Formats: sequence, structure tokens, C-alpha cells
Amino acid sequence: MEKKACPHGAEKAPSGPTGQGELPVASLRFRVSQMDVTYGGGIVAGGTVVKWFGDLATELCIRYDGDEGLLAAYDLMEFKQPVHAGDYLEFTGRITGVGNRSRRIEMECHKVIVPDPDRGPTAAKVLPEPVLVARASGTVVAPKPKA
Repeated sequence: MEKKACPHGAEKAPSGPTGQGELPVASLRFRVSQMDVTYGGGIVAGGTVVKWFGDLATELCIRYDGDEGLLAAYDLMEFKQPVHAGDYLEFTGRITGVGNRSRRIEMECHKVIVPDPDRGPTAAKVLPEPVLVARASGTVVAPKPKA
């Protein structure tokens, strides 16, 4: 893999396990709405989480290459806990490896706030520790540089 400095990332993390220089990290936070519910019990389809992983991958590409790039493949997608309407989800991701045009990414989704209906219809609570909801990794591809 080619060693390459991050030309665009404003927010950076220490070098990843592949030995590159500083590689970008990014995070997103969403509140799951009632419109996202697919199943009984207010449960959201995993595809909604996958969509937000895609948004996070796009931000990582922009931070590294200054371009949205293309999420070419996932090689890991794990769903650990159900997601419900009213949950606040925090997505974090980082680039862990860099090739000529490919970038290896790793991402996680944690539940950080949940509804608390026992206290009232609009009550919610911050979880003492974030709960891992999903994990993904894959490859994004940057466009060829223009001549």
C-alpha cells in the first residue's frame, strides 16, 4: 500500500494499524424517527443503519480525498442490538488503510440516548455507557485524478 498523507482532513486520528500517516476520523449523530420504523414494537430495519454507514463513509472520503468517492464493498456488517424510534445513534468511523485509489474503512454505531416511557411520553435518558448497535467495514474508492 502506498503511504499517503491526508490532504483534506481537518479532524485526524493517530496512524492506523497499517502504518500510514494520520488518517481521518468522522462521526455522525441521528435521532431515529417514527418514520424510520419498519417492524412491530417500533423496531427500525437494519437497512436504515446501513444507509447512515454509507453517509459516514462518504464523509471519510471527503475528508481524505476531497471527493465523495464510492463505497465499493462491505466485507463485514454485524447487527448487535435492535434500534427503536426515539433512539439517538452515534456513528464513528475511520480510514485504516490506503491504496492508490482504495481506502479501507471501519465503522461502528452506538446507541447513546433512549426513550424512557415509564417517566412520561416525551422522557428520555442518556445511557451511562454507549451500547454497540452495529459494526461495519469495507472499501471505498476515490476517483482517478484528472490529468
